[in-house]
Amino acid sequence: MATVVKCPACGRDVEWTEASRFRPFCSERCKLIDLGAWAAEKYTIAGTPAEQAEETPPSEAPPKH
Repeated sequence: MATVVKCPACGRDVEWTEASRFRPFCSERCKLIDLGAWAAEKYTIAGTPAEQAEETPPSEAPPKH
């Protein structure tokens, strides 16, 4: 028996099989809606952005020996 998951975009049941081309999405439409949400920065991943984490302001930089 195939595993059934919910489409992240619309909630429709999707069988997790090779026949489900867009899994975990139910269709290309739902896949593109999700991709568009990421592109529009509607989703975020918690944490410090890599650019800010690597930069240390000169006034706070430790002295070099």
